[in-house]
Amino acid sequence: MPVIRVSDLTAPGLDDYARLTDVVLRRLSEPAGGLYIAESSKVIQRAIAAGHRPRSFLVLEKWLPEVEHLAEQFDVPVFVGDDDVLSSLTGFSLHRGALASMHRPALVPVDELIADARRVVVLEDLADHTNVGAIFRAVAGLGADAVLITPRCADPFYRRSVRVSMGAVLQVPWTRLPEWPEARQMLSARGFHIAALALEDGAVPLDEFSAAAPERLAIVMGSEGDGLSRAAIAAADTVVTIPMSRGVDSLNVAAASAVALWELRPRRTSAPPAAS
Repeated sequence: MPVIRVSDLTAPGLDDYARLTDVVLRRLSEPAGGLYIAESSKVIQRAIAAGHRPRSFLVLEKWLPEVEHLAEQFDVPVFVGDDDVLSSLTGFSLHRGALASMHRPALVPVDELIADARRVVVLEDLADHTNVGAIFRAVAGLGADAVLITPRCADPFYRRSVRVSMGAVLQVPWTRLPEWPEARQMLSARGFHIAALALEDGAVPLDEFSAAAPERLAIVMGSEGDGLSRAAIAAADTVVTIPMSRGVDSLNVAAASAVALWELRPRRTSAPPAAS
């Protein structure tokens, strides 16, 4: 675990952290880059616990003792510096003390991921990384088994998504779906009932739908602006809506996910009382 004090911002190994703009993070997220950035010692710890391997660490001097025990099991550099130097490198202040450049794990095939699942969430074309992170946190906290994202959905391993999710994107199984209707065929083949959350004429109120919710359920949520595509609506077995009041027609997609996941959580039926 070599500890390297940062004085030259062009030193080898620092490219992963240089000017972490959206463009750079998109490059890191590409298969050729094969990396993502984990922020804070807590998130780094969760990434390592999930089996992800770091390529290097970037740490504020005062945070080094907290990160050393995470880094000591890996033979990778730990770059250390003060806030002014590291802010100049990354383009922002390291309020959480540490970053790690992590090797991105290979995505699991859809069929393998959903084989034993009862509840999955499908995110269609969400653009806001904050919403993606918040939904992953809801999935982790409310007990769904996996998240499936469409080809144009924002990257769950984007730094902001990881941070907002409190590391849940590192714990919740996820992978990318193909386009509709192929995605429908894959879900239906595994016995999933597809429930699309949308504002549509004839949509079933969420509480009514939950009263007899199918055993295996894929809950589909759409983009922040336009909602679900017509292809997603057409692929659904049921269109479901959250009943609202006071003239409000809908919730933010992250809030809607939490409401839907709670209402549609798998119920365990109580065992009948033992005969006396």
